[in-house]
Amino acid sequence: MPTKSNPLSLRDEQKLQTRAKLLDGAKALFAERGYAAVRVDDITAAVGCSRATFYLHFASKQELLRAIAEQGTAPTALHFYEDLDRVLDTGSRAEFVDWVARAIAWFQEYKDLLPAWDEATALEPEFRELARQGILALPNAMTSYLARWPADRQDEARLRVELLVAQLERFFTRWAMQGTIDVTADRAAEVLAEIWFPALQAPTT
Repeated sequence: MPTKSNPLSLRDEQKLQTRAKLLDGAKALFAERGYAAVRVDDITAAVGCSRATFYLHFASKQELLRAIAEQGTAPTALHFYEDLDRVLDTGSRAEFVDWVARAIAWFQEYKDLLPAWDEATALEPEFRELARQGILALPNAMTSYLARWPADRQDEARLRVELLVAQLERFFTRWAMQGTIDVTADRAAEVLAEIWFPALQAPTT
């Protein structure tokens, strides 16, 4: 990592700037057209670089989308479920409602890229595996929650979190993107909490 005594060279600075431009340009195109319709040539044209320059930074369009996910959504999603672990520790339904509302707002922040991720997951086996690993990482980040479940029900405990993720994603798609669910975000958070707050409680016996 560069320091004040060992700064980046001009060449390295230019490489970082080009990479950032490729990420930003691809993000805009994926948001506008989805994943399948965007070609490497479209990305290079938007950024104003050559295909050779693109392939210096990314092996494929798929790798570029993965970098976008790793840059923004994956770390913040993990943080959300670490925070859910804290919320469940409080035992407060009101805090859980607030968490669901924040989760809905998080989906809103990344709304424009969701169709591209869904397309890539359907089309690219490697991206599908990456998405699967990402979902598996969420319950694993909830160490306090898992500790409350007996050893022989750990898989069930993880599955409950994975199903929560799936329902939040599906609700958001139908509500914000398709417009087929007519409800306010606050009311949705209340009803989702009604379903999921008890469902995430560890068994008492």
